[in-house]
Amino acid sequence: MNVQFIVHADTRYGLAEHQAAQYFAKLHEQLQSKSYITALTEDIQQWKRSHIRSRSWVSFLTRGRRKSNAADYHRYIQWLNHTDKLEAYLDRSVSYIYMRDLGMALDDPKVKTRIQRVVTDVKHRLTRSAETGRGETPTFISMVELYRWAQKEGIETAVIWALGKLKNVADHIPEGMNAEHAQRKLIKIIVGVVMHAVEALTEQQPPSERSRRLDEAIRLGYSYGLTYPFVDDLLDAQVLSKEEKAQYSRMIREALLSGTVPAMSEWGGPSEHMLRFIHAELREAFEYIKNHQQSDTQQLFFEQAYVFFHSQEIDRAKAMTNATYTNEELYIPIILKSASSRLIARSVLDTDEDEGFEYRTFHYGIYNQLADDFADLFDDQQEGAVTPFTYYLAHREQRSDLINPFELYWTVITHLIHDVYHNDPKAREVILNRAINGLKRCKMRLGKEAYNRLMAIFAPDAPAFNRLIQQMVRQADDVEFFDKLIRDQLVSHLREEGKQKDQFAETVRVAKEQINSTLQIAKSEDMLPMKEMLIDAANYSLAGDGKRLRPVLTWVMGVHEFGLQASSIVPLLRSLEYMHTASLIFDDLPSQDNADIRRGRATLHQVYDSATAELTGLLLIQRATQEQASLHGFDPNHVLALIRYSAQKAEELCAGQAMDLSAKKMALTQEQLNAICYYKTGIAFEAALVMPAILAQVNEQEIAGLKAYAYHAGIAFQIKDDLLDAEGDAQLLGKPVGQDMENDRSTFVTVLGRDGANKAMLEHYCLAMAALHSLSLRTAFLEHLLNYIIHRDR
Repeated sequence: MNVQFIVHADTRYGLAEHQAAQYFAKLHEQLQSKSYITALTEDIQQWKRSHIRSRSWVSFLTRGRRKSNAADYHRYIQWLNHTDKLEAYLDRSVSYIYMRDLGMALDDPKVKTRIQRVVTDVKHRLTRSAETGRGETPTFISMVELYRWAQKEGIETAVIWALGKLKNVADHIPEGMNAEHAQRKLIKIIVGVVMHAVEALTEQQPPSERSRRLDEAIRLGYSYGLTYPFVDDLLDAQVLSKEEKAQYSRMIREALLSGTVPAMSEWGGPSEHMLRFIHAELREAFEYIKNHQQSDTQQLFFEQAYVFFHSQEIDRAKAMTNATYTNEELYIPIILKSASSRLIARSVLDTDEDEGFEYRTFHYGIYNQLADDFADLFDDQQEGAVTPFTYYLAHREQRSDLINPFELYWTVITHLIHDVYHNDPKAREVILNRAINGLKRCKMRLGKEAYNRLMAIFAPDAPAFNRLIQQMVRQADDVEFFDKLIRDQLVSHLREEGKQKDQFAETVRVAKEQINSTLQIAKSEDMLPMKEMLIDAANYSLAGDGKRLRPVLTWVMGVHEFGLQASSIVPLLRSLEYMHTASLIFDDLPSQDNADIRRGRATLHQVYDSATAELTGLLLIQRATQEQASLHGFDPNHVLALIRYSAQKAEELCAGQAMDLSAKKMALTQEQLNAICYYKTGIAFEAALVMPAILAQVNEQEIAGLKAYAYHAGIAFQIKDDLLDAEGDAQLLGKPVGQDMENDRSTFVTVLGRDGANKAMLEHYCLAMAALHSLSLRTAFLEHLLNYIIHRDR
């Protein structure tokens, strides 16, 4: 361990602590003298002129349309635009982000120009999205929009990497932690670091340099942001034992002080498996940050990171039962951690600091922290966390010396407006908007009665001032912020996505069980022995642990979208799986792919022989035709059309397999791969969608959209298969990996490389989504199927 670095870290913490103590002393003096009240009352009186107006009967009729929730997102944006409020709404929202996240002064002419440029761009995108919105995911949360932006900036690889990392983190958030909060915080940090990088770019920089910096910012943002779920949140949660927390904290501290993540020694606790994953991720992130910093700024980063971590540890060690904490002990660590968290976000990038950035950022942090602690008061109280609000709530009656944190909050606001932002009208407008909006949201969340009870405890000891604040909460208009709307949308999206993901899995499970229960072919007593053997062979192949995606897709679309009776389409479901299983039997033969394992078991020709496998495949194809011919309760003409369509697609599948076989050991182009993939995989997806549509007499325009979706989804599926063959887990896949390379076969990975294959997969994902949005059908299941296709591990 570097002793000199430890000294520097301790010195940096001591200096930061001294600076925080001076700041707190100044705030305390303003609070005790009540000097903040006079200044802030005047500020609010000026501010309210543009936010409190007489209400006409029209305003009462339209008031309900202004609520920004997930259900009316597009309508809300349209309403803002229609009433000419959108630009002002975006202006204060973007200004706030420049103030809070970028630490900029709003009276700087260059900053004003940047803000206006961003407002114009965002307004254009929002109005375009709102005009075409059908209630689908908002533009700013859409993976399609994210990937299109990545293509424009030439950073697809970084975005694909980050998406994979985010999924990995989500999969490893332990029970007892808030997975939605962890994901949202991590995304927010990445966005924050990217924003710093964007602001540091100049028009003179070539596109390649711009792409390099944005790529780096995404990776640095993730690397820094990872500390929130896997350090801060993990140590706050009740996931680790007391001994494990102490051991884990020592490891983090040693990494920050030495500049190297120590190896993970023996771990005696029950969380070893989880912590080994976290340790590996954090070590990779730590090394990335360290390797992408200039030597002259690297020490500063580690010192600031140490200040952040140490102040968090001091705060975390507090116990609610200790009634003797001083005001300094309660607030100084908060000033330090809230300021250093944003200073670190900037320090991970190799950018020049704006003049006054550190000063503004240091003084601003506690404002946000107090607002967050107030919003999280009841959650923190339930978890026993010590914050200024929970501690005041618990000990105010015995401790007359305790500062009222809500009163300090208004003191901080006064200090920011007058001392940090020098009475700048725009800064005053944004800060007061934010404060009143926060109280409005709190009142809406708690309800009027609970909110009033809370205010009775925390209201400043100044009745006239408090009445003014509550008047603003009741009457002020136009104080909403876009980042809050996006936050609400993101939280709602993550929560709904989790629910729909579970529903998707449950739907697939139920459908798969129903399909599996009908697949086995019955044998009659008078059956020929050889035919009995072929049926045994067929049933062996059908009993494998297949995904059953095609019949599941047909069942969901047929029953839930087209309104067909589940019992009436059972023959169709069987026919699809019989056809698919037959194609796999042929595909595995020595004369074709010569595979030994399929669906986690020996392939059919290994269990029997090649001739039996060939005959079994033929038997299943004939069975599929019989099943289709047995469809009852439908117009016979449509059943005939379905059989004709099925036969045509079976021919094309054979052509696709022939194309694939003839291409062995040949260097193929991407276009040739697309063609083979469509005929081998896309057609099967298409049939699963189109065949129930034929029975339901769906119009040709909708069928065309389903075909377009199937084309791109099929190619995305095959690309993922190729990626899994190159880097997947054989145990999860149920078959060996690396077969394509062994067979010297051209795949999307061999032709495009792994990065190129991932890019192509996401391109087809975007095109499949576009095809979905052209349909009048509800498409939630098909969207989740797409997400499953590109994120699956088998």
